[in-house]
Amino acid sequence: MKKKPSTETGIMHQKPLTPWMYLLPALIVMATFIVYPAFNTFYLSVRNNDNTGWAGTRCMAGQPCWGIFENYRYALTSTIMQTAFLNNLKWILLMVSGTVAIGLLIAVLADKVKYEPVAKTIIFLPMAISFVGAGVIWKFMYNYGSSQVQIGLLNAIITAFGGKPVSWLTEPQINSIALIVVGVWMWTGFCMTILSAALKGVSVEILEAARVDGASEWQVFWKITVPQIMPTITVVVTTMVINVLKIFDIVYVMTGGNYGTEVIANRMYIEMYKNYDPGRASAIAVILIIVIIPVMIMNIRRFQKQEEIR
Repeated sequence: MKKKPSTETGIMHQKPLTPWMYLLPALIVMATFIVYPAFNTFYLSVRNNDNTGWAGTRCMAGQPCWGIFENYRYALTSTIMQTAFLNNLKWILLMVSGTVAIGLLIAVLADKVKYEPVAKTIIFLPMAISFVGAGVIWKFMYNYGSSQVQIGLLNAIITAFGGKPVSWLTEPQINSIALIVVGVWMWTGFCMTILSAALKGVSVEILEAARVDGASEWQVFWKITVPQIMPTITVVVTTMVINVLKIFDIVYVMTGGNYGTEVIANRMYIEMYKNYDPGRASAIAVILIIVIIPVMIMNIRRFQKQEEIR
C-alpha cells in the first residue's frame, strides 16, 4: 500500500517540476521577447548591411578594418558616433543633476505648504504628455523666424524687450542645452514624486531633536535628511541615467540629430530605418545595452541592500 502524503501540518510535498510549471509561461515570454531578440541583435551586428555575409566583407582597401566586428568600429570610432557619445554624456551630467536637484528642492518646499497636492500635481503634469508631444510643444516655444514677427514664445519675449531672436535649435553652442531643458521639464515631476515619498519616511522625532539641539534648517537638511534618503536618491539617479542613455524622442522630433545634437538612440534609428543598415544599427544597440548593464546592476544591488535593511 502506498503511503499517503502527510497532511497533519497542512503541507503537501510537491514534485520537483511543479515550480517550473508555474514559471514556464514567464520563461517562454522572456525567451521570445528578450533572450532571442538579444542574441539576434548581436548576430546582426556582425553581419554586413544587407545580411548577405559577415561584416568584414564591407571593409574597404587601405582603411582600418576590425573583421567581423567592422560595424563596431563604425559605432565606436566614427565622427558622428563620437558626437553622439559626447552628447549623451552631456545629457547625463546636466539632465540627471538637474532633474534630481530640482525635484528634491520642490519636494522639500512643497512639503511645507498647505496646497502641497496642487503644487505637486502641477509639477507632475508634464509626465502625462508623451515625449513626442513635448517635443512639438517646445519646438514651437523655441521657434525662430527671420522676420520681425516671432511666433516662438521665447523669441517673442526677447524681441519685445528689444533683443535679437535666437535660433535655439540650430546654434551648436546652445541647442543641446535647449533640448536638455525639455527633458528636465518632463522628468522633474517623476523625481519629485519619488523623493517626496522618501522625505515622508524621515522620522519627525529625529528632525525635531536636531532642531532642539540648535541645528539650523540647513544643517538638518544636509546632515540628517539627505543621509536618510540617500538610498532613494541613488535609485532615482541610476534610473534617470538609464532613461537618459536611451533618450530619443525629444531629439528626433526637435532636431532629428542635426546641428550637432546627435545621440546614441537617434543614430541607431537613422542607421536602421533611413540608411537601411541593420548591421550598424545592431552594433549601436549592443553598445547601448553594454553601457546600461552596469547601471542596472547598481540599481539592483541598491534595492537588495534596502531590502536587507528592512
